Amino acid sequence: MNSQARARLKRIAESTVRRLSLYLRFLEDFEQRGLETISSDELARRGGTTSAQVRKDLSFFGSFGKRGLGYSVPELTTRIREIMGLAQTWRVIIVGAGKIGAALAQYGGFFQRGFHITAVYDNSPNKIGKPWDSHVIRDVRFLERDTAAERPDIAVLTVPAEAAQATLDRIVKAGIKAVLNFAPVQLQAPPDVTVRSVNMAMELEGLSFALINRDQPG
Repeated sequence: MNSQARARLKRIAESTVRRLSLYLRFLEDFEQRGLETISSDELARRGGTTSAQVRKDLSFFGSFGKRGLGYSVPELTTRIREIMGLAQTWRVIIVGAGKIGAALAQYGGFFQRGFHITAVYDNSPNKIGKPWDSHVIRDVRFLERDTAAERPDIAVLTVPAEAAQATLDRIVKAGIKAVLNFAPVQLQAPPDVTVRSVNMAMELEGLSFALINRDQPG
């Protein structure tokens, strides 16, 4: 991919990337059911959007499908996996061996999609050295040393809010460029580091808003 193409892809909205992830799940379902082709109308119906939006989302990455025939399910599934970077394996570390970290480490879907958890860290003497799923919990003091040797691609941050920024700073300094943050705090990172935050309280508040306003007159 040339530099112009990379620059164009960097400008694609996060909402588009999220919809691509949804399309991929629908396509995988279609593939399991033995369907060979699918229309933009069907993808739109499943994704709660419009067929025009589906076509626009896909047009950022090339030409897909044929007018009147729809999309080839196997071909589009393979192409979106490539676009999303799922055609390769990503090494993932978890920093924070609490309940959220444990739930993530035990989730088999990560491995199926190419995300391999390679290490788990904590600072508690009661946890360090203990078996944890298929891992042994490591001392977070050795994070930088291990990262230099093992070169993980992604860090998942499940530490308390008050420790999150300092831990992120260490992760960034160690050279990791992608972080999934579960701490309920806004984090600051350099422009070349991508941080995605999962704030469950905010998600619940959004559901609360939807519930209280669903029967309100327009």
